[in-house]
Amino acid sequence: MSMLVYHGGTEVVKTPLCDFGRARLDFGKGFYVTDIKAQAAQWAALTAQKRNATAMINVYVLDREAIMAEANSKVFDSYNSEWLEFIVASRRGLKPWEGYDYIEGGIADDRVIDTVNLYMAGLLPSDIALGRLMMHKPNNQICLSSQLLTDKYLRYERTEVVE
Repeated sequence: MSMLVYHGGTEVVKTPLCDFGRARLDFGKGFYVTDIKAQAAQWAALTAQKRNATAMINVYVLDREAIMAEANSKVFDSYNSEWLEFIVASRRGLKPWEGYDYIEGGIADDRVIDTVNLYMAGLLPSDIALGRLMMHKPNNQICLSSQLLTDKYLRYERTEVVE
């Protein structure tokens, strides 16, 4: 099943590169997209403000079913203990994402990052952290880390300027 996905930023990205970015992001190095257009628009606006540039959303068609069938994938359906430990390990540089071609799940964004940081610092036990996290409906991010699979299953459609 194909779906539209979005990448917010300040540049036209017709050919995404997967070996780019910081290793300590939620799901490691890779090309990040979301199926939530408003989320991509918000990220584009924040990035554009920092860079004094134009906010843009790159739109792609992702053959999710095909890539999931071929990729070594990990999907987090909620903010749960597995997601929390994965994010913490990533932020600590432990690279739990190594070996995955496709990772999908919630973002450690402004709504939940304080909880994650308190848990990482040992100031919040996991049961309380998870209780706080479960109050939020996760946004969604997809990290594509295999260039071969990204080239095969992600097709550029267009770029839109965020108003």
